[in-house]
Amino acid sequence: MLTYILSRLARALLTILLVMTFAFVVLRMSGDPAIILLGPDAPQDAIDAFRARWGLDAPLWQQYLAYLKQLATFDFGVSMRDRAPALDLVLERVPATLALTVPALMLKIGIGIPAGVYAALHRQSVADRGVIMLSIFGFTIPSFVLGLVLVLIFAVRLDWLPSGGQDTWRHAILPIVTMSVGGIGILARFSRSAMIEVLGQPYIRTAMAKGLSWRDVVWKHALPNAAVPIVTLIGFMVGALIAGAVVIESIFSWPGVGRLIVVSVANRDLAVVQCLLLVIASSMVVANLLVDFAYGLLDPRLRARAATH
Repeated sequence: MLTYILSRLARALLTILLVMTFAFVVLRMSGDPAIILLGPDAPQDAIDAFRARWGLDAPLWQQYLAYLKQLATFDFGVSMRDRAPALDLVLERVPATLALTVPALMLKIGIGIPAGVYAALHRQSVADRGVIMLSIFGFTIPSFVLGLVLVLIFAVRLDWLPSGGQDTWRHAILPIVTMSVGGIGILARFSRSAMIEVLGQPYIRTAMAKGLSWRDVVWKHALPNAAVPIVTLIGFMVGALIAGAVVIESIFSWPGVGRLIVVSVANRDLAVVQCLLLVIASSMVVANLLVDFAYGLLDPRLRARAATH
């Protein structure tokens, strides 16, 4: 079991390192921060001084080694634009993003999974067809289109909710709903398929033949086995929460991590972008690790297999 955990942790660290290396190279090949921040009309001596100040005049491999040394000491660099520690700029935006992503995730799980399970237990019914239609609508409509439609209806036409900002809890309603709809549709459709597949397994018929009630068959046998692939999907959703906030926060002018990514990439603020990508990659890796550990809780066979290694 210890070997299994250590191997997963080593793979997670390697994944983060590869992501950061790729981001490091692409950012430096996509544009010169000196020209973007100082402007194309800046004198050459100012541009050269800027590059020397931030180490951009050194060869790429030297910049990369210096960056790795910084990470080893938990130094995430300083923003070229704001002259503030990059990590501080990111962390002060995280609460605003979590204020959207956490309620959105709860809505996805709280509505999507029960709807999918109910549809699977009532196949070919009106409710089943309704869940299928709504789920298809949810995961096919782009989030930016849905967000603009919701703003047009509830903010412009009806004037029930504000169209943007972060002043009150009412400002969070439209972005949370926009962020939730797609995930609800995906989870509902996936939960329905997983539940239908499990209900067709021989051990379900065996459990019913033993005289167990339908409720016990569903709760003790069907749901735990159907939960394994569903947990995988939830893990991907958790890992992609911050990355998925980019579009939503831009639409609703929400001052979170998503908007910071857009501004920092536009300004080639290297330290901030690298710190943001590190946070996003780490969140996805941690989510996948939690999914792996959840497998062991849900499936005793995986626990036994891990114990033998």
